[in-house]
Amino acid sequence: MIKRIALAALAVTLLASSATVAFARGRKSAHRTSSGRTLAAADTSDQVIQWNQELQKVLVAPGAQPASIHPTRTMAIAQIAVYDAVNGILGRGQPLLVDVHAPRRASADAAVASAARTALDTLLPSQQPTIDAFFQSSLAEFGSNERVDRGILYGARVADAILAARQNDGATSTAPVFTPLTGPGEYQLTPPAFAPAGFTQTANVTPFVLNNPSQFRPAAPPDLTSARYAADFNEVHSLGELNSTTRTPDETSIGRFWGAAPIWTVWNQIADQAAVAFGNDLEQNARLFALLDTTLADSAIGLYDAKYAFHRWRPVTALTASDQGNPNTAADPSWVPLANTANDPSYPGAHATFSQAAATVLGDFFGTDVLSFSLTNPSVGITRTFPSFSAAADEASASRIFAGQHFRHDEEAGQSLGSQVADFVDDHASLPRYDHAR
Repeated sequence: MIKRIALAALAVTLLASSATVAFARGRKSAHRTSSGRTLAAADTSDQVIQWNQELQKVLVAPGAQPASIHPTRTMAIAQIAVYDAVNGILGRGQPLLVDVHAPRRASADAAVASAARTALDTLLPSQQPTIDAFFQSSLAEFGSNERVDRGILYGARVADAILAARQNDGATSTAPVFTPLTGPGEYQLTPPAFAPAGFTQTANVTPFVLNNPSQFRPAAPPDLTSARYAADFNEVHSLGELNSTTRTPDETSIGRFWGAAPIWTVWNQIADQAAVAFGNDLEQNARLFALLDTTLADSAIGLYDAKYAFHRWRPVTALTASDQGNPNTAADPSWVPLANTANDPSYPGAHATFSQAAATVLGDFFGTDVLSFSLTNPSVGITRTFPSFSAAADEASASRIFAGQHFRHDEEAGQSLGSQVADFVDDHASLPRYDHAR
């Protein structure tokens, strides 16, 4: 559940790859049994982590991919390619999507770099010069020999097979235009840009693991005439306003901090550092990021299915509307949120969905929720620290109330959706297998 967080006990820092990030394990996990440690930076020798960090950079470049394609799809395809390439060579698990016979004595490191490069060159063609330059820097670490050559060829074959398997998943179809309805509760385009509703095609994308996009669609949001809606309305009216006198300075920092970067990128950065803290090897990292980003991609599909099924208005519309639809709520035409509102419906909340999904994946993978970590986002000059994955997820969810972006019921529905998607992916990935010519 989302809590109004007393922040004296927490401090968090995000989104700087050069920032100091310290992790200390609170107890043994089922995944690793080594003692806790303090780290100054992410491991720079692991190819999976290196390419995950490069993916984070190129994905946010202006115009990297069509705005209608959700970034989590790109992340999932790239990370599945990496995992299936590593698994094909090391052969200790089930493939996630494709089963391509691996040559003997191929370099797993080279296969990681080649699979990631091949997938990203196709998915982000405008970033190909940057991606290919990074690939060359990876090759400089390997040297040149027959094992490396085999790994390069194999990684590319695996990535090509995965790209083919996802080619007709619906992501590149023309995105439908959402036309807002009228009346209380209906989503309206939001200020200041009044941009068209975003990611309208995402709910039509074939999931990676889920049976269908609506599999875990939450129940309808509270009725506008309900006491619950009125309570949540009044809460965000008080806490989410730009110049709120009831929101604490720490809550203001939370609202600003979590809105300063794509939430899926933040959780990949947390996973980067957790992988180092727990001493993952290459194969474990490949599995971790494939699970994480596949879960985030399916979370996006389920999230946008629900958003456009309910098309509920955002607080910035609800609080300023002349027609409230509830005698227990009063319009405040001058109300302005702490942060500009995203261009999609309010219910359920995206930060809550993605964060709960990611925290569930990480806790399950490492066998513990307990990990103390700090992240810094220099763009807003804020650093925060957490004792666990779930504490970070709860704060990310609460941040959207403090930022004036969401009602509490949006965030609670998002957390429930994220948990269900993560549990289902964990239970059902291996993904459908596609046999390719050996």
